[in-house]
Amino acid sequence: MPVRSGARESTVPVRDMRKPPVYPSPVVQAGESQVDESVSRAMETARLLLENVEQVVVGKREEIALVLSALVSGGHVLLEDVPGTAKTVLARAIAHTIDGARFSRIQCTPDLQPSDVTGLAIYDQRTRDFEFRPGPVFANIVLVDEINRAMPKTQSALLEAMAERQVTSDGVTRPLESPFLVIATENPIEQEGTFPLPEAQLDRFTLRSRLGYPGRDDEIGVVLRQRHGHPLDALEPRVSADDVAELLRATEDVYVDRLLVDWTVDLVRATRVVDGVAVGASVRGSIMLEHTSRAWALLHGRDHVVPEDVDALFLSVLGHRLILTASYVAESRALTRDEALATIKERCLEIAPPPAPGWDADGSRP
Repeated sequence: MPVRSGARESTVPVRDMRKPPVYPSPVVQAGESQVDESVSRAMETARLLLENVEQVVVGKREEIALVLSALVSGGHVLLEDVPGTAKTVLARAIAHTIDGARFSRIQCTPDLQPSDVTGLAIYDQRTRDFEFRPGPVFANIVLVDEINRAMPKTQSALLEAMAERQVTSDGVTRPLESPFLVIATENPIEQEGTFPLPEAQLDRFTLRSRLGYPGRDDEIGVVLRQRHGHPLDALEPRVSADDVAELLRATEDVYVDRLLVDWTVDLVRATRVVDGVAVGASVRGSIMLEHTSRAWALLHGRDHVVPEDVDALFLSVLGHRLILTASYVAESRALTRDEALATIKERCLEIAPPPAPGWDADGSRP
């Protein structure tokens, strides 16, 4: 967790974290809007994606929905988790679910070169010319395993691909395939010989999450199901690339009330002034939180965003964009990273409370 000096004393009251926040009724009720046909088809595509992947990654429905929200909103995911928690299986399952989607895996090591990721031009003696051989980044679902073990120069090779969806080599720009999702992983336990991602590259990831261990019954089921091979081998495609493209377009039509847009921005702006944070989330954080909220709503069968969507995504979308003060890190050293960020979230909610029906556009009470 990045740290900066210049701590400030906390003066914002913190709500009891044992009690979940209670939000008012959504501004738009489910029955008040006519679901567009394209949005309805997109909901079905999202359901098929989620249910098919869940056949392989058992007991992690909300975590799968998070990763798919990044895919649907056109973003990328950083999974920080211990080995053996189905991160690779999740990426492969998403690729298997989309008919014709190509999957590639990049195993990061200190000697990995940028050209090993993007590709390079090789001299062909038959044609007496250089021929470009695309690297593994030219795929639909790209798993970058243990990204923090690659050198910064190699890590930066992914920046253009993630941000611009293109690769420039030898002065030629080549577009990447669509859909395009980068799932990068980090091992939070072993840090020897790693190169921490700089803030600029962390900011390129739409969200940061983890899968965690399955429950006891789910883990027993996983063991029993793999007696006669891996379930991935039997996983069939359920949607096409055109269906996913329509899903991405339909996300733009998900309704977000202006009050929720204002609240989303106010929450992000609160991270820049809240006690315990030295550097808050940028404008990209506001954009990503709003985009991902629309995708999250679709994956939960709604054509509109409610306050719970923004609340559920706050830490996943903004947590890795925050640089905490040294004093707050020292103050919360007995807490886990997630618990420390949860406290920051509570303070931000005190600064920017959720809107209620009847509020004016400027956020004032009726």
